[in-house]
Amino acid sequence: MSKWIFGLISSLATATLACAQLVPSPPDSFQVTYAANLSVGFSNIDITNAGTTGGTDPADNVCANLYVFAQDQQLIACCACPVTPNDLQTVPVIDLISNTLTPGAPTGVTVGMLASAEPAVGYCDAGAVDPATLAPGLRAWSTVVHAVSPGAYAVTEVHFQPAPLSVGELAKMTAMCAFIEADGSFYGICKSCSPGAAGAAKK
Repeated sequence: MSKWIFGLISSLATATLACAQLVPSPPDSFQVTYAANLSVGFSNIDITNAGTTGGTDPADNVCANLYVFAQDQQLIACCACPVTPNDLQTVPVIDLISNTLTPGAPTGVTVGMLASAEPAVGYCDAGAVDPATLAPGLRAWSTVVHAVSPGAYAVTEVHFQPAPLSVGELAKMTAMCAFIEADGSFYGICKSCSPGAAGAAKK
């Protein structure tokens, strides 16, 4: 058994024991959304930094750490990007599922976004988020394709929803992402953000 798999199992065991404990953190440091009907239409995620920690670049940059879960609860991809104060970044959901750890393209995903301060040395890393660096101020929206009648679809926009962050969830996400980074042979590393904003359109 590789040390990474052993470490992952140990981390998940610890996470299970600690699942009911909450991480002391800003209430908006962990947010979630979803995307549906990905075989029918495109969805996008738009992210901005409200400057809550300050308006100086790069001192107040915030990492948007993204964790992508398939319908069967598997973490299939993770990635991170820095967002400067008042910056606007977009992530097409297709980029989140185009290089998954496991074969196949899901038609729906849950996306968790964890906000942390950008390291003064190094880079944003979704597999190594220090709970002490969790930060406020990220805001995000996603477009969702909904079935409104047989064969007909409509696109709506939803806010990411803040959620209490448990010790178990944090440990699970970061440990699984670290495993992907170490042993995934580059699979499971999603494409990062790009400047600007995007809506959604039918295929």
